[in-house]
This record gives sequence, structure tokens and C-alpha cells, in this order.
Amino acid sequence: MATNLANPAITHVFVLMLENRSFDHMLGFSGISGEDAATGKPTTINGTNKSFLNTYQNIPYSAMTPADNIMAYDPGHEFQDVAEQLCGEGISYKGGSYPAIHNNGFVANYAGTKSPGEGGATKNFGDIMKCYASPSQLPVLTQLATTFAVCDNWFASLPGPTWPNRFFVHAATSGGLDHSPKTTELLKWSMISGFSFPGGSIYDQMNKYPGNNKGWRIYHGVNLPLVGAIAGVAALKGIQLSDTHSYENFASDIKGAYPWSYTFIEPNYGDIINNSYSGGQSQHPMDDVRRGEALIKSTYEAIRNSPLWLSSMLVITYDEHGGFCDHVAPPPAVAPGDTKPYDPFNDFGFDFKQYGVRVPAVIISPYTKKNIISHTLYDHASVPATLERMFGMPALTARDAAANDLTGLANLPKARTDAPVQLKTVTAPTADEVAAAKAIQKPPDETGTVEEGNLPGFLHIVMKSHMEKHEQSTRMQLMDTFNHQVKTKADARAYVESTLPGLLAE
Repeated sequence: MATNLANPAITHVFVLMLENRSFDHMLGFSGISGEDAATGKPTTINGTNKSFLNTYQNIPYSAMTPADNIMAYDPGHEFQDVAEQLCGEGISYKGGSYPAIHNNGFVANYAGTKSPGEGGATKNFGDIMKCYASPSQLPVLTQLATTFAVCDNWFASLPGPTWPNRFFVHAATSGGLDHSPKTTELLKWSMISGFSFPGGSIYDQMNKYPGNNKGWRIYHGVNLPLVGAIAGVAALKGIQLSDTHSYENFASDIKGAYPWSYTFIEPNYGDIINNSYSGGQSQHPMDDVRRGEALIKSTYEAIRNSPLWLSSMLVITYDEHGGFCDHVAPPPAVAPGDTKPYDPFNDFGFDFKQYGVRVPAVIISPYTKKNIISHTLYDHASVPATLERMFGMPALTARDAAANDLTGLANLPKARTDAPVQLKTVTAPTADEVAAAKAIQKPPDETGTVEEGNLPGFLHIVMKSHMEKHEQSTRMQLMDTFNHQVKTKADARAYVESTLPGLLAE
């Protein structure tokens, strides 16, 4: 088996990345106390309280509990949304140094953010300041945070949305991308080979330096809803949908011969066609947070009760904050150094010298001391940095070269024997709760354009994977057919439902 240069006992690293939740929103009211991971002294989590305010139209809105299981509106979290949330009402980024951060624009931005067909005036503006009452609302995440290591200084890699932040966990860069990719940009992406980075991805790195690692494996969320079972990592060069595996087989897979050193797990994103994300496991604000709690529970329990437990590290984190409040000002960041402002895919002239909003992160291993709190600075580049230092590989960019890794959070000389084999029970949404959630959200409109949110990126993955299965002579025909036929969300759904099953089955 592979040799881990940091802790020889750990030969399997698992990462589960969920969606769109800030640290304060999830754990800010948890009141967790424990031992400082660096000093060994008593410490408490850097959470929020009711004194954290945002003022909008001369009305103060306080951080408070409880948070709702499902949001009626998807809070804004595109690049300029985040600039306003961090820097104040009406503030935007126009290149150069990032504006002064005060964490005082969350309510103003939420009030002005429009869900499709709806105006901000119908919102309860203070909803964006709501935080979960822990552990009563989040029993699984809280139990893991108090049983292993919780990181309260882990930031999104840039102040922006899902796609570029997820790229950082794969490559310690987004290749200059600072926004959600648009349909009009898809032709800029290499339609056959996928999105690439000057220094490659962590998957490329593991392929290139196999001496101390046994390769990688990717799981996509359960197969239903079908449209949400697309692994976003398949947008990368060198990774096809056929390289991904259904999470439905995860628990049984790791009970058998499982050599892969690194496993990345994506949730099912739910109904991505209509941006409602309903029925998924990602904890997207428009879906029930308890479904994601169940995914965290099943992932931990599968590893804990497998032969891999004594050689494992599990990282649970979130791609970005999803528009929710957090009281900690993100610090400056080291730029990856592989792109320049206004390069292709860079709309705002962003220089990547600024972290995004803080997100939750929990590190789990039999070699992790119980109930420790890490105040060390991390971002998503800490994942490739950890793999590089564990398995003797060079850094991909300047960001992961400078990033703090996670090896110090799994460094006990002997495995613990007190880790729970089963976590607390998650209450599933009832039929009445599901119906009530649908009632407060705008009904899907499948006549709408495909130019919204994450949909263009996921459509690109399906089209890329579809063309990979055909000869060069027919690829342009397939692309032309797609461009002429996929105009509305209904078209997109028909295309995905007719094409994706065959791609996932291979």
C-alpha cells in the first residue's frame, strides 16, 4: 500500500464537499468548546451571537436561531453578490485591491437578490441572518465536530460561487474563472478535453507521481434525481463521467479490495434544471438540510465500519457560503499565480488575492484527537496541499504551496478506539414538510432559458461526455444539434434524461 510521508498509517483520504453554507450559519451558535489543536489549551469555537448585526433601511437584523430547513429563495452568491455581502450595500469589485471588508451587506444583498420571476420585496430579509440551533437541528455535523476536529478558520478559496471554488479543491486554482460559467462561454471551454489548468489537477498529479499513492476514485450522488447525479469534477480535462461511480455502491465498494488513495465524493444536487435543487443531498439552500445530514452520516458510517477505517482520513467541507451570514472577515490570500486579471474566464479582473467567506470543515480520522478545535487558516487548496505532502508530490500552484495542510489534525501515534460506529439519527422530511416547502418556493418554469446558475456547467459536462463517445467526424454534428435544440429548461431536461443514463452506465 502507499506510503504516507506525514502519517504512515493513513493511506486513504476521502473528501465530501457539500454546498452553499457559511460557518456561522451552520455552527456559529454551537458553542463548541474543546482543546486547541495547536497549543493543547482549552478553547472555544469562533462562533457568532446576537450582537452580530446587519442594518438595512435603518432596521437592524441580528444573527439568530433557528434557521429554516429549506429556504424559499436562493440567496445570491455570484461574485458581485459576495462583494456586496462582505463590503456593504452597493459595493462592487472593479479590479485591483479588494474593497474593505466589514461583513455588513448580507441583508442588503439578500433583499435585492431576485429569484426568477420574484422581487426582493417578498422576502423576509432577516432570514439570511438565521443560523442553525446546534445540535438539535444538525445532530450529525455537530457530533462529528465534537468527536473529531472542527476547523473554524477555513475559508472559501475566492469570494465567488460554486464552480470556481470547487475547482480549487481539485487544482488549487480556478484557472482564472471568477463566476458561474455561462452558456455563451461553453465554446471557450475545450468541448472534448474539458477544463484544464496550467499546472494540471490533483488527479493529473497523482497520475504523474504514482510512487507513493495508488490513484484516485470519484463518486457522484445517488442516481435519483437523475439530473442531479452529475459529478461536476467531470468538467475537468482527463475526467469523464464514466470515470465516476454511483454513491449507491460506496459502502459496499470500500468493504472489498479498495486500493485508491484519494476519493472525492459529490452529492446529488437535486433538480439543477430548475435551480430548485429539490430532492438532492447537497444541502443547497433550496433543498432540505436534513438530506445532507443523512449523506454525512452514511459516509462516515460506511468508512467507520469498513476495513479502511484504521487507514483513513475523511474531510467534510462546503464549497462556498451560499450568501449566508458570517461575522469573520476573510483575510488576504496568496494568488495561484497561473493567470492574470481579465484572462479568459475572468470577468471582473479579480487577482485571487482574497479569500471568500468562512465555511464549515470537520476532519475525521482514528488518528484525530477527540474534540479538538483548529484555528489554523485553511482554504480548499489545503486539500491538494495535504495530498501532496502525504504522498510526496510537488505543488500545483503558489496557492497550495503556501497552504496549511491537514496532517497535523491526524497525527496520533495510535488509533483511537472510542470513535462511534453509528451517529445520531437524522429526522427525514415528512410529506407535509415537503409539500409546505414546495408551497413557499416559486413553481418551476421549464420554458425559461438554460442561461441560469449552475445549469450551463452541468450541460457542458453531459455534452462533453456524449461527444467523447463518438468519432471526431460526428462530434461537430452532435454539437450543432445541441446548440439548435437545447434552448429552454424543458429542452435541457429532455437532453439530460435521454443522454445521461447511458453515460453513467458505462
